[in-house]
Amino acid sequence: MKDMLAQLEKLRTDAAECALIRDLATDPKKRDLFTRLADHLSALAAEVERAIAEGMKSKG
Repeated sequence: MKDMLAQLEKLRTDAAECALIRDLATDPKKRDLFTRLADHLSALAAEVERAIAEGMKSKG
Protein backbone atom coordinates (compact mmCIF):
# COMPACT_ATOMS: atom_id res chain seq x y z
CA MET A 1 0.00 0.00 0.00
CA LYS A 2 2.85 2.40 0.80
CA ASP A 3 4.22 2.01 -2.72
CA MET A 4 0.83 2.88 -4.23
CA LEU A 5 0.54 5.95 -2.02
CA ALA A 6 4.05 7.01 -3.01
CA GLN A 7 3.20 6.59 -6.69
CA LEU A 8 -0.01 8.55 -6.21
CA GLU A 9 1.90 11.42 -4.65
CA LYS A 10 4.51 11.31 -7.44
CA LEU A 11 1.82 11.43 -10.13
CA ARG A 12 0.12 14.38 -8.45
CA THR A 13 3.43 16.22 -8.12
CA ASP A 14 4.36 15.56 -11.73
CA ALA A 15 0.92 16.73 -12.91
CA ALA A 16 1.29 19.95 -10.91
CA GLU A 17 4.76 20.55 -12.35
CA CYS A 18 3.47 20.04 -15.89
CA ALA A 19 0.65 22.49 -15.20
CA LEU A 20 3.17 25.03 -13.94
CA ILE A 21 5.35 24.61 -17.02
CA ARG A 22 2.22 24.94 -19.18
CA ASP A 23 1.34 28.20 -17.47
CA LEU A 24 4.83 29.58 -18.04
CA ALA A 25 5.17 28.40 -21.64
CA THR A 26 4.95 31.02 -24.35
CA ASP A 27 5.10 28.59 -27.27
CA PRO A 28 1.59 27.30 -28.11
CA LYS A 29 2.94 23.85 -29.01
CA LYS A 30 4.70 23.52 -25.65
CA ARG A 31 1.61 24.82 -23.87
CA ASP A 32 -0.51 22.17 -25.60
CA LEU A 33 2.00 19.42 -24.84
CA PHE A 34 2.20 20.23 -21.15
CA THR A 35 -1.58 20.58 -20.94
CA ARG A 36 -1.94 17.06 -22.32
CA LEU A 37 0.78 15.74 -19.99
CA ALA A 38 -0.83 17.34 -16.93
CA ASP A 39 -4.23 15.94 -17.90
CA HIS A 40 -2.80 12.47 -18.51
CA LEU A 41 -0.90 12.39 -15.23
CA SER A 42 -3.99 13.60 -13.37
CA ALA A 43 -6.03 10.81 -14.94
CA LEU A 44 -3.41 8.25 -13.93
CA ALA A 45 -3.44 9.62 -10.37
CA ALA A 46 -7.22 9.26 -10.29
CA GLU A 47 -6.91 5.63 -11.41
CA VAL A 48 -4.37 4.87 -8.69
CA GLU A 49 -6.61 6.60 -6.16
CA ARG A 50 -9.55 4.43 -7.25
CA ALA A 51 -7.40 1.29 -6.98
CA ILE A 52 -6.36 2.26 -3.46
CA ALA A 53 -9.98 2.89 -2.48
CA GLU A 54 -11.07 -0.47 -3.90
CA GLY A 55 -8.24 -2.18 -2.04
CA MET A 56 -9.36 -0.56 1.20
CA LYS A 57 -12.96 -1.70 0.62
CA SER A 58 -11.91 -5.31 0.06
CA LYS A 59 -9.86 -5.27 3.29
CA GLY A 60 -12.57 -3.64 5.35
